[in-house]
Amino acid sequence: MLRRFLQVTFPALVALAPISVRAAIGPGVAEVVSVQPSRVADIVLLGRGFDSGFRQGMVCRITRGASEVAEVLLVDSRPSVSAALIVSVSPKQMIRVGDVASIKVLKS
Repeated sequence: MLRRFLQVTFPALVALAPISVRAAIGPGVAEVVSVQPSRVADIVLLGRGFDSGFRQGMVCRITRGASEVAEVLLVDSRPSVSAALIVSVSPKQMIRVGDVASIKVLKS
């Protein structure tokens, strides 16, 4: 059900993403372009895609300034945009347009 929802919704969200935001920051880092609430799950649209290293299944941290806001799971990635589902949100926080997503890397 979620897969079908993403297949229908993701192309429409990509069309809404402003071109200027899509080419925002360095590799492995993207700006939140939109947060779309729905009946199934909220979708976070990021302004970068697999051309910048984002791959389906990766976990990203969402930050605002120095504070961590949330973690999201990438569920779809296109050349210049990605879609993610919210995994967790810090207390009294919410993801907003303009927040920054960075790929979460495990330290070894």
